[in-house]
Amino acid sequence: MAVVVVESPAKAKTINKYLGSNYTVLASFGHVRDLPPKDGSVDPEDEFAMKWEVAADSKKHIKAIAEALKSDNELILATDPDREGEAISWHLQEALAKSIKKDTKVSRVTFNAITKSAVTEAMKNPRQIDVPLVDAYLARRALDYLVGFTLSPVLWRKLPGAKSAGRVQSVCLRLIVEREMEIEAFRPREFWGVNARFQTPRGQDYDARLTVLGGKKLDKFDISNVEAADLAVQAVTSRAMTVQSVEAKPAARNPSAPFMTSTLQQEASRKFGMGAKQCMGAAQRLYEAGHITYMRTDGIDMAPEAITAARAAIAARYGDKYVPDSPRVYKNKAKNAQEAHECIRPTDMDKAADDLRLEGEQKKLYDLIWKRTIASQMAAARLERTTVDVGSADGQVVLRATGQVVLFDGFLKLYEEGRDDEDSDEGRLPQIMQGEAAAFVAGAFSDAFAKAAAAADDVIESSARRVASAVTNTGQSVLGAQHFTQPPPRYTEATLVKRMEELGIGRPSTYASILTTIVDREYVRKDKNRLFPEDKGRLVTAFLSNYFRKYVEYDFTADLEGQLDDVSAGERDYKEVLARFWRDFSAAIAETADLRIGEVLTKIDEFLSPHLYPPRADGSDPKVCPVCGEGRLHLKTARSGGAFIGCGNYPECRYTRPISVAGGEEGAAISPDGQVLGVDDMGEQISLRTGRFGPYVQRGEATEEVPKPPRASLPKGWGPEAMTLEKALTLLSLPRQIGPHPEDGEMVEAAIGRYGPYVKHNKTYANLPDVEEVFTIGMNRAVEVLANKYSKARVVAEPIKDLGDHPDGGAMAVMPGRYGPYIKWGKINATVPKDVEPAEVSVEQALELLAERAAKTGTKKKAPAKKAAAKKPAAAAPAKKPAAKKAPAKKPAEKKAPAKKPAAKKPAAKKTAE
Repeated sequence: MAVVVVESPAKAKTINKYLGSNYTVLASFGHVRDLPPKDGSVDPEDEFAMKWEVAADSKKHIKAIAEALKSDNELILATDPDREGEAISWHLQEALAKSIKKDTKVSRVTFNAITKSAVTEAMKNPRQIDVPLVDAYLARRALDYLVGFTLSPVLWRKLPGAKSAGRVQSVCLRLIVEREMEIEAFRPREFWGVNARFQTPRGQDYDARLTVLGGKKLDKFDISNVEAADLAVQAVTSRAMTVQSVEAKPAARNPSAPFMTSTLQQEASRKFGMGAKQCMGAAQRLYEAGHITYMRTDGIDMAPEAITAARAAIAARYGDKYVPDSPRVYKNKAKNAQEAHECIRPTDMDKAADDLRLEGEQKKLYDLIWKRTIASQMAAARLERTTVDVGSADGQVVLRATGQVVLFDGFLKLYEEGRDDEDSDEGRLPQIMQGEAAAFVAGAFSDAFAKAAAAADDVIESSARRVASAVTNTGQSVLGAQHFTQPPPRYTEATLVKRMEELGIGRPSTYASILTTIVDREYVRKDKNRLFPEDKGRLVTAFLSNYFRKYVEYDFTADLEGQLDDVSAGERDYKEVLARFWRDFSAAIAETADLRIGEVLTKIDEFLSPHLYPPRADGSDPKVCPVCGEGRLHLKTARSGGAFIGCGNYPECRYTRPISVAGGEEGAAISPDGQVLGVDDMGEQISLRTGRFGPYVQRGEATEEVPKPPRASLPKGWGPEAMTLEKALTLLSLPRQIGPHPEDGEMVEAAIGRYGPYVKHNKTYANLPDVEEVFTIGMNRAVEVLANKYSKARVVAEPIKDLGDHPDGGAMAVMPGRYGPYIKWGKINATVPKDVEPAEVSVEQALELLAERAAKTGTKKKAPAKKAAAKKPAAAAPAKKPAAKKAPAKKPAEKKAPAKKPAAKKPAAKKTAE
């Protein structure tokens, strides 16, 4: 009987069903070995030798496989069909070396889909482990380790508050920071557009925009102000217009290629707002259930049998006219595209999302994959694009109308990339004949002009009606509208993945983890699906761009990825790649040894100067302190880590502000001594101030009797420029007592805390969606919000699985948690690994995870200590252990003391290493 090893238990269960009783299918639960997180795990002096260790929670999985091999003489490694999967198979073979007998046959099989036909076919075509693929994995792992474990300590020493740096994450962070700096440096430019509405002799309306004025073709900025727009409107309305030309051109739109990993992440983000990690998690579950092919791929080609099945499904559902004459074949332009994988597609083309028992994210994602795959093999959409030029007889004025008609929808019947389905006839023009008159439509733009006028101070009546942002003729058939150029948009996960792909940075299987890492390190935050760099992220990017610029260059990173691809193709020696990289990188690290923090901050201050000190409205020097008027502003470090802007005249001038205020007017207007807003009923001054953590309001001044007067930070959305005495008093009055709870009479309060606005009853806190509600919420609403929190708490309290009592006493259970399932025993909570089904956790697994967690947190001895305390009257019990081990010893207490010290240090040492 053969032992087959895959990564996950879900996958093992499905494959075991396909292979039958002749095979033992076991799960490795992902990687079984890794580099220990400490110095020396990769040794550049010894040809980059790597020290691997089996993870604590992997030992039992290795043991289970080794036990199975005692009675079976064949090992089949069936991990995922990519570089990581190949590496897991290699690690398994290495870790099981002592258990593999001489006559044990070891082979490697791969399948692109977990279906019976794919798995059984793979078993017929075994091979050996692909050494170049493993070499490519070793090179990546060594590079990431060397960068992380040599560059991160430099960051910690030279840049207080920074956490760590990664090889690809740092380049990704640079993209986000540089885009934000582009946005901040952007200065909008005004331009105007002129549109008219005409009517055909048959009574049908259409819009056209001005393209020629004064016989000259207009560029975007030719009409640059309201006066020029006024003249253009007069020029259009003072002439009779006729249709000069009507041109209709046939066009075709072809469907997009089927999904690969990056395009799936982009489209899931556009259509559903899914993050890369969320998308890949849902795709992983679909793959393991056998619904889709492998989801980590650069390939867009499709197996011939899949193409045939897709064409048959199209004919059956939509008719033969939607099936093109010949199959569509897609080829990836990327070199060595994830080792020539197939695209991401359904394993059964006949099954749409409604035909499967799927829910939530999985159903949405499967529907997207099915539609994209089927559409990729459908006929092209046939369109007709019409262009109409309407002009004056003297040729001085020409306006253009464009429209599009879908003659045959083709693949658009099912799917369109990047946007939700819309009316395909939108923008269609009526029947327009060349040479016919084009009559102006009176009142066509009355609503648009009224909207602009409502926001303006006055309307100027001349030959036209005019406000600051719009101008129209008296008949309101022509409208000139003001526009401004827009800054480049902030990255979303979709656009960032697309940009990284264009630059050749990272690989599909890494995008999700890269984005997760920079968010977890608080270098970047997500807000409404947009990525904003945090101050920490800016500082790290500034540091790396100044002292390690080569290693955050896009071309350098892309070239290194290309070299790693050459390794996987067997065209390069991975140790040569590592040696070349390490020679220059270690020299760059050595150059930073003598750097002083002050020198680093000066460099970063210069690099971030446009962000930290933008031009002031009054034209004054943005680096001059707004309080004392003499000192110059500098970047400084805080004791708690991080950085802030402070006056160079400290301690005479104590002006400070967080760097995120970006030197704007609001930051410059607030003195740390206070901008007085007024006086309260008791005669105390209420002032608006700013500190290292942002603006706040304060009642009174600090004195010896009251060193910390009442203060309240401004909540999110409350700008300092809009602060009034009334608003400040409402903030300082918090917490606000709503009244006694109707059930137990305990007071219910509303306040604003670290995590936003909330209501509180006893020890229960329930978040409120809006800051304003803190000041207006009544008892009925408060009781409703708290009741919802109580009901959620009760649901959370239900265990997923009871595990019985711990050997040291106390119940164990698998519980659902906000950040995933965990095992609870007393005060120790151990996270359930992502590749373990919570309901399938065994007692042995639980004990091992709890022990590991206790060792990490240093609480291993606390739980038993409680039990020992309960049994303290039986003083003989603790004395038995030393007596049993060392009978002659009469002073067990003295012997225990030195033993306790290393035991206490051990977890701390481990924590430091991590």
